[in-house]
Amino acid sequence: MRLFLALEPPDSLRERLGELADLAQARCGGRRMPDESLHLTLAFLGEVPEERVTALSAWVGERSIPSGEWRLDAWGTFRRPGIVWVGGREPDTALARLHGSLWDGLAAFGFNHRLEHFVPHVTLLRRARRLETRGLPTIDLAWPWRRFSLVRSFTENDGARYQTLARSPVA
Repeated sequence: MRLFLALEPPDSLRERLGELADLAQARCGGRRMPDESLHLTLAFLGEVPEERVTALSAWVGERSIPSGEWRLDAWGTFRRPGIVWVGGREPDTALARLHGSLWDGLAAFGFNHRLEHFVPHVTLLRRARRLETRGLPTIDLAWPWRRFSLVRSFTENDGARYQTLARSPVA
């Protein structure tokens, strides 16, 4: 099973991110991420054998995290594979600490492929034909977070779909 840990946006923010995805798609083309798929990946675990999922789910269900708030105020792109995203202009120390803390906990499960450079972002488009974000509206959104989720990713004909398997307790 292909798994990752993520923050899932509150419904009102998810709706606003969807509106931004529509604007970005009109300007840049590409495949828009469905609203229900919008998230911030904290740790990508990759393929995990089914027999390990129960233990991971239990770990997530028992692990509370400190609450925080992420400021989304910037557009960005990753050239490959044509990603258009929104995130923060400045590094977010609370998210970086959360990222590191989760990877420290995941080490007990044998996961050790932490990214050297964590760039918190929400992918809005994949395979964008234009990676030009100038002219898109100014962003200033707050994302309050109090829990994280264990999410399964699976591919269907129309792209990736996500299923939440477990959530941490609310801080």
